[in-house]
Order: sequence, then C-alpha cells, then structure tokens
Amino acid sequence: MNGLAKSGIASGAWLTAARIRAYCLILLALSVLALGALLATSNGLNDYQNRPLGTDFSNVYAAGKYVLEGKPAAPYDWPLQHKKEQEIFGADTPFYGWHYPPIFLFLAALLALLPYLAALAVWQAATLVLYLVSIRAILPRAEIWLAALAFPAVLINIGHGHNGFLTAALIGGGLWLLDRRPIAAGILLGLLIYKPQFGVFIPLALAAGGYWRAFLAASVTVLLLCAASYFAFGPGVWEAFRASMTPTRVIVLEQGDTGFHKIQSAFAAVRLLGGSVTLAYIAQGIVFAAVAACLIWLWRGPHAFALKASALIAGSMLATPYMLDYDLMIAAPAIAFFAAYGLAKGFLPYEKSALAFVFIAPLLTRAIAEHIFVPLGLFAILLLFGITLRRAATDGPR
Repeated sequence: MNGLAKSGIASGAWLTAARIRAYCLILLALSVLALGALLATSNGLNDYQNRPLGTDFSNVYAAGKYVLEGKPAAPYDWPLQHKKEQEIFGADTPFYGWHYPPIFLFLAALLALLPYLAALAVWQAATLVLYLVSIRAILPRAEIWLAALAFPAVLINIGHGHNGFLTAALIGGGLWLLDRRPIAAGILLGLLIYKPQFGVFIPLALAAGGYWRAFLAASVTVLLLCAASYFAFGPGVWEAFRASMTPTRVIVLEQGDTGFHKIQSAFAAVRLLGGSVTLAYIAQGIVFAAVAACLIWLWRGPHAFALKASALIAGSMLATPYMLDYDLMIAAPAIAFFAAYGLAKGFLPYEKSALAFVFIAPLLTRAIAEHIFVPLGLFAILLLFGITLRRAATDGPR
C-alpha cells in the first residue's frame, strides 16, 4: 500500500496534464500510422489479408445493396448475405453477418447509394463528429478533443468500420440532454434500438429516476421506427430477422464463432475459460441482476446526475452477453461523465488511475484475452461501474 501511495497510483499524481497530453499524442500518432499502413498495403477494396477495408462495414453495405434491389429480407439469409459480399469484394471474402434489426436497413440503403470507399469514409467521419461533439458537451474543456480522439477504441472502431461512434454519441448525447431537453434526449435514446442490447437498462433508469417525458419520447421513437420499417420493407423482413436470431445466438455467441477473446462480457469470460453455456448464462444473469439492482438504487436516489449517467452507460455494457472490443467505444462518455464530476468535486484515492486503466484497456484487451485468457475489457467496465457506485455511496445525496 505504501509503495502504491509513493508511486502516485493512489493519488493519481502521476497523471499530470503534461503526461496526459504526451500519452494521448503518442496514442494518436500510433493510430494514424496504423491506419496509414492499412491503407498503404490495401488492394482496391480489400486489405492485405484480403478482407474488406472497414471489415464489418461490408455487411452494412451489402445489406444496403439488397434493400436497393428490393430484397430487404435477404441480409438475414446468411448464404445470400455472403454471396452479396463476395460479389462486391471478391470470392475469397470472409462472411460478415447482418444481425441488426430492420430499422438499420434505412441507413444501410442510404450509404449503399455511394461507392463503397466513399460510403465507408462518410459513415466513419460523420459518426466520429457526432461522438466528438457529445464528449465535448459532457466535458467542456479544450483538451478533451485530443483525449477523445486518442481513446484506443477509436482506432479499433475505424479499423472495423463499425458503429461505436454512433452508439457512444446517442447514449452520451441523450443522457447529457436528459435534464436539459427531455424530449430530444428520449429521441436520441430511442434511436439506440438499432443496437438494442445496449438499451436494456435505459427504460429502467428513466422510470426509476422519474424521467417520464424522456421515457415516452424514447418509446414513441422506437414504435415509429419499427412501424416505418414494417411498412417500408414488409412483414417478411421482421420474420426473417426473428428467424436469424437463433443461429446468431447459437453460432456467434454460444459457440463463439466470433471468438470469445473478442467478446467482453461475463458470458464470454466463462466460455473463454472453458465453462459450459449453462454456466455462462448463469454468470451473465447474476451480473445482469446485480447491475439492475444497483442502477435502480442509484437512479431513484438524489445522487449527482453525472454519476448516474456514468453508471448507466457502464451498466448497459455489462448487461449484454455480446459486446465486442470495438463496442468499448461506448465507455468514452461514461469516462467523460465521471471525469467531469471528479474535476468539479475532486477525485478519491485510485479514481484517476482507475480511469486511466479503463481508457487504455481497449488497446490491449483482445490480445491479452487471446493469449492469457484474461478478459481485460470486462474487468475495465466492472471497475468503472464499481468506482462510480463507490463515489455515489461516499458522496451521498448531491
């Protein structure tokens, strides 16, 4: 303990403004170099391993092409989806499954109007801006731009062409607006239905906190989006989505076709260590119930809103059995909410160092889980959730 105190780990004294800036510049430079190398070694639409650039965006683009062809249910048929990906990117293209609700087909079709690389660039640039704006709103300090860009999950998200920027912007921006403009906040939170596993606890928190206007706005948003997709694409697309959920659950999640080292959940941690599917579901259920109880306590009480928001985001990440390392992007607004509170009220021992650990975890989690079977990303989110609850209990009512 004395050694930790002397090293500044407990006080966070090692994490000076100058060091934060230097570390962020190093991370950002490494990210730029990595992306530059990826582009320099690419061949047409594919990278050096013959995978589509922005790997997981390929399924969005292929699905959008099907919508434009008048076949919106086709992406949920795995052989058909793979066929379209092979048509676009070549016969050796790996399969990238389409697992999203039909409402996401609207955006997929819009992006598919563009050539692939232009669509990928527009998708990543536009959602990156939304992410940065939301983080700047949560933590209005000039230096936040650098830290938000240097967050290692940004590199992972861009490399995969994924939707983490959008998810982080919706949940972060929605919570930031909750006390300011509850209707707008509800709309943003309702839009998370495109990735429903991260919205499970949002209705619970809104109800526990008495945010009924936002609750109603979110509910109406979800219903309107579902109705719009039903009438635009027909009832068959929802049946196709429902049917696709079984192979997705069995093959992708339970059998670990994606790779358990990539998934950052209690479920995947048990499977990574050789546990059975039943045991994995039990572990995930325990985490889910414990997090739900903690969130009800926190959101019902008169605690600081920044702590409620940080805990809800972290808790939403813990709720789902299927959260990949690029989904750790969602931790950014949770870190920002906690940091804003700490900067205003002061930090307790170990909080600064804990935030630094959560910040850097996305850079290391996949490799560490793959080689020594330690789910670092899961531990990071558990730690973030834990220090937020501790701070709420310590500080008491605001």
